[in-house]
Amino acid sequence: MAERDLAAGGSNTPPPGAVTGAFHGARLATPALSIGGLHAWYGESHILHGVDLEVQQGEVVSLLGRNGAGRTTTLRAILGLVGRRTGSIKIDGVEVVDAQPHHIARLGVGYCPEERGIFASLSCEENLLLPPLVKPGGMSLDDIYAMFPNLAERRASQGTRLSGGEQQMLAVARILRTGARLLLLDEISEGLAPVIVQALDRMIRRLKTLGYTIVMVEQNFRFAAPLADRLYVMEHGCVVEQFAAAELDSNMDRLRDYLGV
Repeated sequence: MAERDLAAGGSNTPPPGAVTGAFHGARLATPALSIGGLHAWYGESHILHGVDLEVQQGEVVSLLGRNGAGRTTTLRAILGLVGRRTGSIKIDGVEVVDAQPHHIARLGVGYCPEERGIFASLSCEENLLLPPLVKPGGMSLDDIYAMFPNLAERRASQGTRLSGGEQQMLAVARILRTGARLLLLDEISEGLAPVIVQALDRMIRRLKTLGYTIVMVEQNFRFAAPLADRLYVMEHGCVVEQFAAAELDSNMDRLRDYLGV
């Protein structure tokens, strides 16, 4: 099966706990993610300088900016993977700025890092089964294989034998099995062929219909912009602009200045 079919499959039956129908896209009283005045450090290096952002339940939000703007550090700070944080980070209304990563993960947060983290000596299916379940309602293997048909065909293949596109799909699929509902995706389109980027686009749209909340860090503006409900632009560890999807056309000149696109 060609890689163009990686995300073309998918059962019409949502996984347990999915938000569907009239509830999808509704702005609930409690945001899925709320960040206020967030500062973060790596050692003595002060990286984030008072980041403020909010993500509603079921939204797709993109963090845009040049390299070094603080986008990846923001994702890592949400999950508690930086040395020191101050300010506020709330997951479904629960304050986690002082919490450990494993406690944050149990609130239903999944992180897909840019480096993917595929274990080369394990099979595709062993990689999928490796992470612990953090909440009820994660996708079953059948659900995952329906969404990613190539992974079903390659379930016995070692990680090193998967293509770059298959490895990226595996990295995302692995967190879907855990029960996470807030997905932090870091540069998932980086270095992939256009046909695979199109498959990732279909995957994000499918996950959105199932009610997942997604925060994406992306350098590829043309991939991220059509998928996002809202976009935050970062510079020098700060959020400098916020745009709703409907405001993009009228603000393209400003975005080009920020992003160099």
